[in-house]
Amino acid sequence: MSTWNSRGLRGSAFEEFLNRTNEKYLEQGLALIQKIPTPITPIAIDKVSRHITLAYFDQKSTVDYIGVVQGIPVCFDAKECNSDTFPLANVHAHQVTFMEQFEKQGGIAFVLISFTKRDEFYYLRFSLLKRFWQRKEEGGRKSFRYEELEPGFFLPYRGGVLVPYLEGLQKDLDTRAD
Repeated sequence: MSTWNSRGLRGSAFEEFLNRTNEKYLEQGLALIQKIPTPITPIAIDKVSRHITLAYFDQKSTVDYIGVVQGIPVCFDAKECNSDTFPLANVHAHQVTFMEQFEKQGGIAFVLISFTKRDEFYYLRFSLLKRFWQRKEEGGRKSFRYEELEPGFFLPYRGGVLVPYLEGLQKDLDTRAD
């Protein structure tokens, strides 16, 4: 059981960017994406402010977001990284399992990474995450480097969309068609 505390707010700016992006995609009729709340059990509540001051996670969450893009089921997780090395410890085995099962059902799974030091967003295809994960499971690196990423999956700022991940999704779909 994990304890809830301010650590959970680390990705709040990136999460807000994604929430606004999802609102924009909904307004444009491109996608319907929902943030999946992490179920918690409150333990202590401040009586004056009525804010939760201590809680436990009820269960392991799967991914941060799930929905549909033009008829295609998608699920993704959002992660932040403040260096050029992304620790795979930031992704949990149950998340990889869920994404793998999601893809077996015909959906598309991916991870969006905010490289905060570089002010860049990256669309990590599940197939590449799986390669990094298998390397770790076979005793290799427990992380991946910025230089190992596919250059075409960095997400440019444009069109008033803060995190234009649909561009990454389209490239992902195009590579699957090849």
